[in-house]
Amino acid sequence: QVQLVESGGGLVQAGGSLRLSCAASLRTFRNYAMGWFRQAPGKEREFAASITWNEGNTLYADSVKGRFTISRDNAKNTAYLQMNSLKPEDTAVYYCAVGFTALSTYSFEYDYWGQGTQVTVSS
Repeated sequence: QVQLVESGGGLVQAGGSLRLSCAASLRTFRNYAMGWFRQAPGKEREFAASITWNEGNTLYADSVKGRFTISRDNAKNTAYLQMNSLKPEDTAVYYCAVGFTALSTYSFEYDYWGQGTQVTVSS
């Protein structure tokens, strides 16, 4: 049984920062990746960042690279997405997901999804 719960979204002015959290209830012998995806109204879900749980290897979409940082706290079973220098185009519902294809950028390669948290960046 796997549950993922995102939190930390909200309204922020352009140039500001938010830190998203994803609390995971997951036990597995296998290594896995935690990914962050986002979906704006009328647009398809897109990859933002991912991290392998054991090694901590990371991958970022070009659109967020240098501004967003993904991390994880293994003891707390929690992943984070630190978002700095936010832009209005970052406005979306952000979802965390767990998959067993390491650092995949494709949503269909993730098996479990959280409920999403809204991030709104005003100009």
